[in-house]
Amino acid sequence: MTDVLAVRQDVTLTPDPRRVVVKLFVPGEDAAVVRTRAGALIERVAGLDEKETDRLLRDTLDRFGTRHRDLAATFQHHYDLVRHRAARAPDLSPASRLLVGAYFSHEYAVEAAALCNPSMVAHPDQSRLGAGQLRVAVSLRQIGEGHLSSIGFASAVLGPGRQLTVTDRGGPLVVGQRTGVRHRRDLLVAGLAEKDCDNEVTATVLDALPDRYDEATFERVLGGLPPDLLSRSTGLDTLEHLRRTNVGSYATAFPAESVLHERVLWPATPAESNGMEDARFVRFTDGSEPVYRATYTAYDGRSIATRALVSPDLCHFEMTPMRGPGVRNKGVALFPRTVGGRHLALCRADGETIGLTVLDTANRWQPPVPLHAPRDSWELIQVGNCGSPIETEAGWLVLTHGVGPMRRYAIGALLLDLHRPERVVARLPGVLLSPEGSDRDGYVPNVVYSCGGLVHDGELWLPYGASDARVGFATVPMAALLAAMVDARRD
Repeated sequence: MTDVLAVRQDVTLTPDPRRVVVKLFVPGEDAAVVRTRAGALIERVAGLDEKETDRLLRDTLDRFGTRHRDLAATFQHHYDLVRHRAARAPDLSPASRLLVGAYFSHEYAVEAAALCNPSMVAHPDQSRLGAGQLRVAVSLRQIGEGHLSSIGFASAVLGPGRQLTVTDRGGPLVVGQRTGVRHRRDLLVAGLAEKDCDNEVTATVLDALPDRYDEATFERVLGGLPPDLLSRSTGLDTLEHLRRTNVGSYATAFPAESVLHERVLWPATPAESNGMEDARFVRFTDGSEPVYRATYTAYDGRSIATRALVSPDLCHFEMTPMRGPGVRNKGVALFPRTVGGRHLALCRADGETIGLTVLDTANRWQPPVPLHAPRDSWELIQVGNCGSPIETEAGWLVLTHGVGPMRRYAIGALLLDLHRPERVVARLPGVLLSPEGSDRDGYVPNVVYSCGGLVHDGELWLPYGASDARVGFATVPMAALLAAMVDARRD
């Protein structure tokens, strides 16, 4: 069974090089020993006369201002970051300072290289819709120069029937701004335990911290450590490790007037410095106000780490590390509610097997129970999930991906017991969606891959990345999909 159930839609999302953000640009990165290029550049800008300064600044704002929100504020921020290089900083006029900021800025096209690996959830705004329609939020992995990934969004309306309308993604992008976060002591404990960092310094700090704390409290506790502890041979290294572990949690927010497709979740910690990859969003409902949750992969150029985010409205986000043996690889996907009082997630801790992991009372994800290992020819290299499980009356529908010959990715499906998800009750005896035709060609050829779909009006809506070059959409009748699955217990 290959591609007989899935119906590809005509609508696609393609990388748009006009979608740009402004980044700090430091020429030469201070390679010179005596006189840095940054300092020399500031001196040259400071040497311009007032008329030329005003003309250059006005021209730059006119040329780039419509592509960005409050570009002058960004120039001021970039000036503030490099002003320590300016020997005559107090003497610079406001216009000169903005112009210095402009010279230390550049545009970055967030999806110039690729656009892929979408997930889909119900949008927070369901107003102004007709019968049979659902507005959805689509998360996207955006890849730019240097293979740097960030998380972007699109909005679309499903229905009636199989109609799909994607909202235009025009307008200036905005990167979320860091806000105050209430750190969690249990996550700090778990992070220290993973690195086997347990000594008198960490014990003293943990004893002094409340269950939730802010940055000021954290630094106050570190500053109050007794000198005889800091003088120990491991004291300073332990302080550095405490700070490095703590910085993994942060919060970011967007202007209320921004719309979803303008928002970019941009790397904000050392662990994310080379990208935020493959966000798997789910709308979490568990008897309280629904919230959006997601997992994503943080990459620093050498190693990966699994991170979680939570958002009430897709405007304010709080990011935290995920801890424990169950989340030590890519591809973690959260269940949309607790099951039997347990927080559950799909994972691939061994790199090749779909597993089920449980969150314990110390907020550590436990060693997984294997659910599905490579078995069929199209998935012999590895298997993994394609997003969070989807609840149906028949069980938890898990979309899977498998990797076969020539590193060809295809999508399949499993069904887990609704009350005991560690039991696989059915599976699709073949492939649901595979890279055929134009889906084969792209930045990473021969790949179809999704980070999550949803069910609306009896149809499974499946957004998917096609060879990391574009995002496509497919629909599958749920009744036909469930009817095509075979009993795993007799298989």
